[in-house]
Amino acid sequence: MRNKTLISIVGPTAIGKTRVSIEVAKALETEIISCDSRQFFKEMNIGTAVPGNEELKAVPHHFIQHISIFDKYSVGQYEKETLELIEEKFKTHNELVLTGGSGLYQKVVLEGLDDFPKVEPSIREKLNHTLNTRGLEPLQRQLKELDPDYYEKIDLQNPHRLIRALEICLGTGKPFSFFLNQQQQRPRAFKSLKIGLTAERQLIYKRIEKRVDMMFDRGLVEEAKALNPYKHFNALQTVGYKEIFAFFDGKISLDDAKAEIKKNTRRYAKRQLTWYRKQNDIKWFAYDTALQNILKYITKKIPTK
Repeated sequence: MRNKTLISIVGPTAIGKTRVSIEVAKALETEIISCDSRQFFKEMNIGTAVPGNEELKAVPHHFIQHISIFDKYSVGQYEKETLELIEEKFKTHNELVLTGGSGLYQKVVLEGLDDFPKVEPSIREKLNHTLNTRGLEPLQRQLKELDPDYYEKIDLQNPHRLIRALEICLGTGKPFSFFLNQQQQRPRAFKSLKIGLTAERQLIYKRIEKRVDMMFDRGLVEEAKALNPYKHFNALQTVGYKEIFAFFDGKISLDDAKAEIKKNTRRYAKRQLTWYRKQNDIKWFAYDTALQNILKYITKKIPTK
C-alpha cells in the first residue's frame, strides 16, 4: 500500500505550473490544491491568471476563488483549512497535487508557520499610518535598512508583508529574517515531493510579457475598473491592479501601466526563483519537459510500503 504523498509543483509566474499540475493530477487520478494566494479571491480573475473554466473542469481544484476581497483571511487560516482538506482527501487518494506561486503558502502546508515574538500593536498602527499617508516607498526603504536579506526576497509591492516584517524588526530589534526557519519542520502525516519548472530568465520574461498582453486583451482594465472603489483593500495591493489604479488616478498613462505591470511581474518572478532556489529538495525540470518524463520521476519517487 502506498504512503500518502503531496506533490508540490512550483516555479516562477507564467512558467506553466497550471498545465503541468492538471496533467499530473489527471494521470494520477487525483485533485489539485492551490497555494496561490492571489487566486483566492472571487472578484479577481484576469489579473491573477485564474485557471480557465475548461482547466478547472479537467480535475477538481481547491482554494481557487473561495473567498471574497471583503473577507479577512490569514495564512494561519489557510494552513488549518488546507491540512483539514488534505486529511479528508487522503482517505480516497494516495497522492494530491499542491501548486501555486506563493512560496509562503506552500511552506506553511509542508512545514508550518514560523514562530515570531509578539510586539506592541502601536508599532503596526504607526506603520499603517505611514502607508496611508506616504505610501509604500518609505516602508520599503526602512526594510532595506533594517533587514536587507528579507528585502531581497519579499514582494515589495505587498503592504501586508512589508508591515509584518517591519513590525518584527522594530518590535524586537532583530531582523525579520532572523526568526525565519528557526523551528524544526512540523511533522506532517504525509510525504512531500517537490517538482520545479524553470527556463532561461529571458524566456521567462517573454512569457510574462505575453501573459500581460493577453490579460489586457481579455479585459483587465474593465476588471480593475469594477474593483477601483476597493483599491485600498490589502488583496488589491498587488501587481496587475495597483498599476491600473494609478492610471485611473491620472498618475500614469495606460501604456505606462502595462509596462509597469510587466516590470513588476518580472521582479516578482525573480524573487520567486530566489525563494525556491534555496530549497535543496526541489527536482527542477525545464518548463517544456515532456510530461511522461516528469511522471516517470514522480512514479519512481513516490514511496511505497
